[in-house]
Amino acid sequence: MNTLYYGDNLDVLRRHVPDESVDLVYLDPPFKSNQDYNVLFAEHSGKRTAAQIKAFEDTWRWDEGAALAFEQTVEHGGRVADALRAFRTFLSESDMLAYLSMMAPRLVELRRVMKATASIYLHCDSTASHYLKLLMDASFGPQNFRNEIIWKRSHAHSDAKQRARHFGRVTDTLLFYGKSDASIWNSLYTAYDDAYIERDYRRIDSNGRRYRIDNLQGPGGAAKGNPYYEVMGVKRYWRYSQEKMQELIRQGRIIQTRPGTVPQYKRYLDEMPGVPTQNLWADLPVLNNRSKEALGYPTQKPEALLDRIITASSNEGDTSLDPFCGCGTAIASAQRLKRRWIGIDITHLAIALIRHRLTGHEDAYGSLEYKVIGEPVSLPDAEELAASDPYQFQWWALGLVGARPTEQKKGADRGIARAALFPRRDTRADEANHLLGQGRRCYGKPGA
Repeated sequence: MNTLYYGDNLDVLRRHVPDESVDLVYLDPPFKSNQDYNVLFAEHSGKRTAAQIKAFEDTWRWDEGAALAFEQTVEHGGRVADALRAFRTFLSESDMLAYLSMMAPRLVELRRVMKATASIYLHCDSTASHYLKLLMDASFGPQNFRNEIIWKRSHAHSDAKQRARHFGRVTDTLLFYGKSDASIWNSLYTAYDDAYIERDYRRIDSNGRRYRIDNLQGPGGAAKGNPYYEVMGVKRYWRYSQEKMQELIRQGRIIQTRPGTVPQYKRYLDEMPGVPTQNLWADLPVLNNRSKEALGYPTQKPEALLDRIITASSNEGDTSLDPFCGCGTAIASAQRLKRRWIGIDITHLAIALIRHRLTGHEDAYGSLEYKVIGEPVSLPDAEELAASDPYQFQWWALGLVGARPTEQKKGADRGIARAALFPRRDTRADEANHLLGQGRRCYGKPGA
């Protein structure tokens, strides 16, 4: 069954996802690439200033946890361990090393759960893509590298007012690997541009169909085994047998532009699949606050991006996995494209957003059946979450009654600064309201 997991994806992968059970992995691990390089690559002794800790509260930093992840991965040995040791020599104990140290065991687990026919797409940007490429080579083998895909994520903009001394940054990178040579592949095509159509398909027949003319002569002549005979008064070596040629003539597919000229093949535009998709993806719609699918989630990706990935590297009924599922774009695309899915996130905010995104949209996503694992299932569980993290508790409880964020801020009481409520048919609504009431009494009233 389709499943959402709340928790640390490394723990969830190890405990809940079996070996070779997943057909496609997409991950977009959080990383604050807009931070100053002097901070990202600075060596840390373990004591950080409050400002530095605040800047990295939503991402990786070099601390005891990162050091432990590094040591445990290195102890297992192999090419991933070799890569981490090399990174430590070059990067020292920096936040960038912390990021790579936390990613390494997750990539190892993702490879374990992937079928031999599976593929993985790691979404990143230029700040860390070169290090992640080496780590992916170590995890999956350089021979299984397929593409570095460049995705244009936004329109051109100017940072001149901020005194930027670089070209505009409008692209992200997708590192695409297969687990083996047998990875699933479905060729994709994009539409021809208007200039190409006007140049190459300028002819229009009596039925209004655009076409171009192609050469019918057999390359290499007799040496390549091409037959020699006469067509429309012209003798040549042809690429088709005489019987096949007569059938094409009968269908009206062979023409002479003038009497006595070499016959040509009529190739119709509406029979052509389009341009094979390349590794530069600049044709997808840009997501902005006017987009219908926009949820206000800062790292949200357009469904068209995930549609392309899922269609190219999986088939209907296959299982896709997103271990950093955020607001659930990969889940929404997988559901609509009739794939099974697994999503993992460490915040109840993400789980609440995904619930809202899927519920009440059966027209787009079809009949929904999924379970959520890791959420509170009893009053003691809820009380424990409220005591340990009131912010997460309130998002979980609000999610039961159909809340989604309009501003992702914490109030002074460590509660939610603002939420938007939407009606939902949920048998747990009364329980959620009860729990929210407890939260207001114990931890401050969240904004409406």
